[in-house]
Amino acid sequence: MDDRAAELERLTAEARHARDRLALYRAKAQTGRETSPVRMRDLQRSADQTAERLTAARRRHAEHGARPRASTAGR
Repeated sequence: MDDRAAELERLTAEARHARDRLALYRAKAQTGRETSPVRMRDLQRSADQTAERLTAARRRHAEHGARPRASTAGR
């Protein structure tokens, strides 16, 4: 696995984890259990930021994948 693919895999896992944490906290709030608005905002911000990092990495990966690789024949 190359570095870009490993980065995408790591960022995908981080984004999924952040979304899952937010979903669990939302579920906790819906059951009437005590929750914190600050904690909810922090989890939302974390989920948004990890999603943005993943989107940016996917864009970079697609851009680099579309470019022809430099030849190493003369090196």
